[in-house]
Amino acid sequence: MTFRIICEVKNNQVTLTLPADFSHDGTVTVLVNDQIDSKSKKLELLKSASLDPLFLADINEIHDDFDAIDAESLKP
Repeated sequence: MTFRIICEVKNNQVTLTLPADFSHDGTVTVLVNDQIDSKSKKLELLKSASLDPLFLADINEIHDDFDAIDAESLKP
């Protein structure tokens, strides 16, 4: 049986309750994935990027490239 559950970490510990129909008394494999999952954390990272001078310079360079392409496509 395979199932996925997201557990809260408390004091560096995770408690997992297996489903009632789980009938195996042997061992199980647990995968720990601590990537940024929450939308609010991702939004905070995006906000900080909006103040990064290197990021803003890259955006301006891309904008300039597309301005040149847009100008060419408007010619008859």
